[in-house]
Amino acid sequence: MPGKVIFHADRGCQYTSQQLADLCGELDLLRSMGRTGVCWDNAAAESFWSTFKNEYYHRHVFATIGAARRGAYTWIDAWYNARRRHSSIGYLSPLQYEHHLARQADQTALQAA
Repeated sequence: MPGKVIFHADRGCQYTSQQLADLCGELDLLRSMGRTGVCWDNAAAESFWSTFKNEYYHRHVFATIGAARRGAYTWIDAWYNARRRHSSIGYLSPLQYEHHLARQADQTALQAA
């Protein structure tokens, strides 16, 4: 749903606290939490943050919070989603993969018509 932010976390006590639940409510954040004992629920998010920190964040110094936000946005939008190849989707970028799926859907629709 556009315009919404999802806060996904594991079941650490800092994430299950009433204080954090109240704050998420105040900030209109949707909460998401992995199931107990199922590490795969959070694997994609953990992989992304590890990549972000290693490939971008730790390699830059930001003068302001605004500069950090702009830099993170640019890295995610222009590099991670548009150009960086991902092994889990056949070494395509997420944008290329989405285009590939759209072409497949179009071909399937044409064949069905």
